[in-house]
Amino acid sequence: MPTFTAPDGTALACHALGERGEPVVVLPGGPMLASAYLGDLGGLAGHRRLILLDLRGTGDSAAPADPATYRCDRQVDDVEALRAHLGLERIDLLGHSAGASLAMLYAARYPARVRRLALITAIPRALGLAATTEDRLAAARLREGEPWFAEAFPAFRRWLDGGEFDDAVLPFFYGRWDEAAAAHAAAADGDTDEAAGIYVSEGAWDPPATRAALATLPAPVLVYAGELDGGPRPELARRAADVFPHAEFVVQPGAGHYPWLDDPDGFATRVAAFLDGRAPAPSLSRPAGDRARTPS
Repeated sequence: MPTFTAPDGTALACHALGERGEPVVVLPGGPMLASAYLGDLGGLAGHRRLILLDLRGTGDSAAPADPATYRCDRQVDDVEALRAHLGLERIDLLGHSAGASLAMLYAARYPARVRRLALITAIPRALGLAATTEDRLAAARLREGEPWFAEAFPAFRRWLDGGEFDDAVLPFFYGRWDEAAAAHAAAADGDTDEAAGIYVSEGAWDPPATRAALATLPAPVLVYAGELDGGPRPELARRAADVFPHAEFVVQPGAGHYPWLDDPDGFATRVAAFLDGRAPAPSLSRPAGDRARTPS
């Protein structure tokens, strides 16, 4: 388990998976979940060497002396410290969910350090975009045929209205709710509420400045959405993709918020093709402009 030191002296840890190709720095979501829930990203570690960062105070990384440094923008230099620790001039960077906003802030501050940027089911708060209650309910209603829907939907509405989180809503985050998905949800559970609240707290975002910086980002960008995901829905992910001058937009059929679980081979093959600068096989993704194939 490699360790390195953040600029403020916090000891940080990362986990290396795979032995092929150049490293890909991976930033977890949650926000503020330990990187273990990412696994090997559906076998992506078989294509590229993954460097999974445990954000400060999560997993094997130490908690900072100042909790205010959990704020997303204040963790950008942790990513830069990892790049320097790896001895790389530029990095391929992958962010999942809330971790994608950290990846975007890093790219905005250090554009010359980013070779390629992959944003997986990204919640684009850094761009001033957020999944609304209506977005999440519309995506949830796509699951009406599921046997768990009748119990889960009322609990989902209560949570969106400000109620307590109920485990009954977990199936909405997965394209396929089965034993593997349930095990993944249980393993990803953690007491990160305080750090998560600080991560998204006031001052974390400056959308106009971030948009302006990313509008000239030279690196290729992949914005990857799940067809059944409510946060973000494909339409919101497309709006995020429009910010970048060199962006590909992909919707994975039947996928939820963790697309590498719903189609591991398809996910790993498609993301690896992007990271390696190769053209993907047409069958691996749905066309971004196909309205019949994108949930509305």
